[in-house]
Order: sequence, then C-alpha cells, then structure tokens
Amino acid sequence: MPLFDRDTTIFRDEDVLREDYQPDSIQERDEELDAYKTALQPVVNGAQPRNVFLYGKTGVGKTVATRFLLDHLRRDVEEYDDVDLSIVWLNCNNLTSSYQVAANLVNELRPANEQISTTGYPQQKIFDMLYDELERLGGTVLIVLDEIDHIGDDDDLLYELPRARANGYLSSGKPGIIGISNDFSFRSGLSPKVKDALCEEEIHFSPYVASELESILEQRAAKALHDDVLADGVLPLCAALAAQDTGSARQALDLLYKAGDLARSQDVTEVTEKHVRDAQRALERGRIKQGMVELTQHGHLSLVAVLSLALEEETPARVREIYPRYRSAAEYVGTNPLVRRRMHDHLSDLAMQGILHRNTRNEGRAGGKYYVYDLDVAVEMVMDVVDDLETVDLPPTVVRQAEQTDLTAH
Repeated sequence: MPLFDRDTTIFRDEDVLREDYQPDSIQERDEELDAYKTALQPVVNGAQPRNVFLYGKTGVGKTVATRFLLDHLRRDVEEYDDVDLSIVWLNCNNLTSSYQVAANLVNELRPANEQISTTGYPQQKIFDMLYDELERLGGTVLIVLDEIDHIGDDDDLLYELPRARANGYLSSGKPGIIGISNDFSFRSGLSPKVKDALCEEEIHFSPYVASELESILEQRAAKALHDDVLADGVLPLCAALAAQDTGSARQALDLLYKAGDLARSQDVTEVTEKHVRDAQRALERGRIKQGMVELTQHGHLSLVAVLSLALEEETPARVREIYPRYRSAAEYVGTNPLVRRRMHDHLSDLAMQGILHRNTRNEGRAGGKYYVYDLDVAVEMVMDVVDDLETVDLPPTVVRQAEQTDLTAH
C-alpha cells in the first residue's frame, strides 16, 4: 500500500484556491472591469497608452483583474499589425525609491547576461539606461508597478517616465504606467505634478460584501472540490467571516482551503462549519505569529519584557513594571533602550496587532487611570518566535524562567 495517494474525497484541484491561480472570468467586478477596459482602449488603437492608478485593500481583485485584462489585451492586439505591445511587471515590495524601481526595471528589460548592479550609479544615469531599454524595445510598453506605495514619497520616476516622450527621451517607445496600491493614502501623498501624470485614470476596488464573496467561492469551489463535499452553510460562513474582517476574496479563499485541508487531515468526507471555525483560528494564529516576526527590534524587546513578566505570572502589568524588563533586554543585546514613552508606543502597536491584550484600570483619585498589558497569545508561541529571531537574545533570567516552566524553545 503506498504511503501517499491521490485525493479522492475533498480536493479535485486545490491549486484553484491558491493565490496565484488565474480564473477564466472575474466575478463581481463588472463596473471596475468596464472602467479598466476603457482605460486600456488606446493601446488597441495604437495610441499613447493612458496611465492607470488602481487602489484598494489587499485581496479585492486589483492584481487578478490586471492579469486577466492584460492577458486578453496581449492576445487581442495580435490582430493588428500596427500595434507592438510589451508588458513589464514589477512588484515594488522591498523597493523604497525611484532609483531602485528604475534599476529593477532595467534588469527586467535586459537579458540575464546584461544585468546591472542596483546600486552605485547616479539616478539620472539609471533613468537614461531605462529610457535606452524602452527605446530599444519600441512600441507600446505597459509597465505594471504592483504595490507601488512601497516607494513612499520618492516619486521622481512616476513623474519622469510618463513625460519621457514629451521630453525627448523616447521616440519609438510609448510607455504607460499601471500603478497598483493597497494604500489610498499613498495617492494623496503624491506631489501634484505626479498626480497629474500618473493618475490619468483612477479605479477604486472596494472591499467585497458577503454575497459577492459567496459568488466567488462558488465559482472556485466547483473546480477545486469534489462534488457534495461541502456541508450546507460552509460557503456562506467563509464569505461572512471574510466580509466582516477585511472584505478580501483572498481571506475567504484561504478559509475554504484551510477548512478543506483540515477535513482531509482528519480523513473525513465532508467539510463542515466546524472546519471553517477551526480554520479561522489556525489562520489567525499564523497571522499573529508572522506579525511578531516582522516587528522592529524594539518591538521584539518590548515583547520579551512582557514575556518575562508572564513567565513569572506577574501580568497584567503596568508600563512602569514592563519598562525595567525592556531596558534590561535592550542592554543585554547591546542596544540603547528607548525612553519609556516610546517603549509604550511599541506596547500599543503590539496590542493593536492582537499580540498583547490591553485593559484600562482606574483607581480613582488615589491611583488614577492607566493601562495594563498581558500576552494575548500563547506563551509557547512567543517563545518559538523569539527563539528564532536574529535581533534579540533572551536574557539568561528569561531563559531560566522558561526552563522552570518547561517552555524552552527547541
């Protein structure tokens, strides 16, 4: 008997529920797609492309709609001999300046054996290299900058690139920018000249409501899961939970996928609402754990301070009780501690992320009003995360406390 065998009960094609799956049609975005198609129409006409700015929260269809329409556009323009279309896609995550974006675009346009260093050039030299590559390529070039908000207020490229033809840097190349942002406040922070250039066409993708998410789930589930696998109420519950939280299709699909995975691991033939509830808790734990990993060093040190008090069963604790532990942890790793007020800001951030629980205490005239903090996640989870961090070493006192409670990580 084989150790591994194909699914025959839950999943028909689980890849349909993954983030990188491209559906054959886009559900519940008719209005946005119509506006998007109109914005792309000049490409088909052989004219200078418009610059398009898409904004909306993560998981509301901006990227999937872009890939869908550009795939169709690429195929449809093949009918016209006078349209030569190229599409360059760059995710700007971890790119924090116009320089870095331009250098990475140059490498996207160049063959592998002609890549450039992404540091060490004057900015204008990098821009000139980019113009040379666009001119060499020629024709219409749509440049998709996903997560464009990561470049912050260093927006020189977003002003220069749309004006490259008018300024004489390009003659045969016709670039157009499609900017995708998860943060609408990024748009409001752009300089007026960049707004005029980049935001010719703006399309807002609002969060999905429960009925829209249920429609999306029905479409995916029909391909992803075997027939009669889902108990009544599973899809409405996934849709409702996601709509109440973020309005994200990605969150709804993750819930369904995790619920199916739990049913598979239990070797049962039906996905139930209980599987969805268990999936929600598991995904939330994963989200919080990742949030802990991504904290700054002083965020980690603030977390260690609360952890040490929790191991001694001294929580909930006030800021005045947490701060000495934080200061000791900072000094142990050779980092100058922040002042108490700034450390308190990190505690507030941890509470907002669901890592700490914060309560208000009021002792009247005698003691006044103050906050107390406690871990809002399992001590074991915090130990696992902290043990793997490079920016923080647990002070010996905390290690001893963990050993005494049999919580030493790994």
